Amino acid sequence: MAVYLDNNATTALDEKVLEAMLPYMGQVTGNPSSVHRFGRLQKDAIEQARESVAQLAGARAEQVIFTSGGTESNNLLLNGFSRCNKDARIAVSAIEHMSLLEPAQHMATVVDIVPADENGCITLTAAEQSISEQTSLVSVMTANNETGVIQNLSPLIDFSAQRNCFFHTDASQAAGKIALNFVESGVHAMTISAHKLYGPVGVGALIFDKQLPITKLQFGGSQERNLRAGTENVPAIVGFGKAAELAMADLQTTSSHVRMLRDALEKGLKEFSTVSIFAEQAERLPNTVQFGVKGFDGETMLMQLDRKAIAVSSGSACTSGKTEPSHVLKAMKVPDALADSAIRVSFGKNNTMSDVEALLAALRDIIEINQQSPVMMAATV
Repeated sequence: MAVYLDNNATTALDEKVLEAMLPYMGQVTGNPSSVHRFGRLQKDAIEQARESVAQLAGARAEQVIFTSGGTESNNLLLNGFSRCNKDARIAVSAIEHMSLLEPAQHMATVVDIVPADENGCITLTAAEQSISEQTSLVSVMTANNETGVIQNLSPLIDFSAQRNCFFHTDASQAAGKIALNFVESGVHAMTISAHKLYGPVGVGALIFDKQLPITKLQFGGSQERNLRAGTENVPAIVGFGKAAELAMADLQTTSSHVRMLRDALEKGLKEFSTVSIFAEQAERLPNTVQFGVKGFDGETMLMQLDRKAIAVSSGSACTSGKTEPSHVLKAMKVPDALADSAIRVSFGKNNTMSDVEALLAALRDIIEINQQSPVMMAATV
């Protein structure tokens, strides 16, 4: 039986989420912008979902803008802000997801990169050295999708406020895994994505404070507070709302469960002399372990595990296929040879201790075969 351990890439659609979506995939019709009863039913469903997503994020419903996912939310944030602030200077952390780093690289404005330390943390010292008097927007993710490192955002937000900077955080990997509170945190914008918390693919949200100057990127309608033109994807939004509702209700139970699995895996990994766990000393998401295996290529290890019906990742799914080491591990100054061997394991609520045992057994077999005959191992790839 296959073992799925790549939940940071995407989670399985919860059956209760699918059940909530089904009526809006054919039985209930109407455009949510229409004023007749059919349209109002669709609009009401969207607003109910908006309330659920807002509660998950600790925000107000009117602060939630639905998008097609985390990538669009990050692009809307950066490009929508820069259009309103032509001379804006932006600072982003070196460990951000590529959906934020790549659009930042293509912006006409000046972008400063805030470095990470060896544990994958963005320190106040690094922020103080990178955020200038001209900086108007800072973006640091809540939790990293590869290492699972949870950032201590409070001092960074306070410092940014002292510099009169707006602050954005990508919480795509954090939502549903740790508690969020948009209003109390002091951030001005937050990104979350449904398919990271057992919701459907293709829907996310940008949560933002009205103080943040931002304009829409696509035109042709006044949907989503006039920030995202186009008829809303009602089934997906309804699914997002249900997933958010379930994530809130199950947060403590799921967190405890996946932490138990993560701790068991790490205990087993430490029995291998060739394995190094990345960011082990930092506070991390309860479900995430990223490690390197000396003498291996991460993609090779991934394929060997796949042949044993175990699905893991060598890093972010959005950068799979690239031959360069992870930009996150490079930012942490992990040697290239070790970074090249990176494997990410991310547990979900449906995983069990038997999955941990299966992975450890598979790793043991693969490592022992390689130690006995490195040439044979290379030949099997």
